[in-house]
Amino acid sequence: MEIDLSLIGMEKGRQYETIITSKNCDGTFNAAPFGALCSGKDTVVHRIFKGSHTLDNIIREKEFYVNISHDPGIFTDSLLGNLPQDYFTDDGKLKCGEAYFKCEVISFKEAVKQSDPIKKTDEAIIFKSKVSELEINNETLAFNRGLGYVIECLTNISRVDLVDDEKKQVYFNRFKEAYRIVIKVGREEDIKAMKKIKEVLMKKGLEP
Repeated sequence: MEIDLSLIGMEKGRQYETIITSKNCDGTFNAAPFGALCSGKDTVVHRIFKGSHTLDNIIREKEFYVNISHDPGIFTDSLLGNLPQDYFTDDGKLKCGEAYFKCEVISFKEAVKQSDPIKKTDEAIIFKSKVSELEINNETLAFNRGLGYVIECLTNISRVDLVDDEKKQVYFNRFKEAYRIVIKVGREEDIKAMKKIKEVLMKKGLEP
């Protein structure tokens, strides 16, 4: 199959929520959810803080799999604990994945993002990878969390005129954080929707 990440809906410059699987030093496999930034039709960039077990594996092996899934249970279980080994294929992909692509690291760089709202004393590693395999098991699109934030903000804005000033402030604070994230990682249509919501709030005399 042609390696073109747009086949699973990944656009250059946008970030998608995925599950990375990597090989442990004892030959077993590890799974953990991470965002993947699409940097081209066959390249991706990841940013992972030092101390991550996944990062240690990737630095050692120089390769890993990115699995596409819409199963909330897999995201939850892979973050909160170790997935049983029978969830993995012999080469380390997730058996339940709707699609996957294999990444071969081509560069590492140390970096701390000063604008990151999560204050970390440890530095992060940014690494770029070339996609060497792409397999789509079921027709699917990589998950971008922008749409979820748009829906949540629409729900909140429908209630703005029904609540007191204190609750309004809660909704505004939620919107500001959602807006920041969607502008950073959302698809073009998500960003456009969030800008419309902001315009509505401003017309109501409110400055998010």
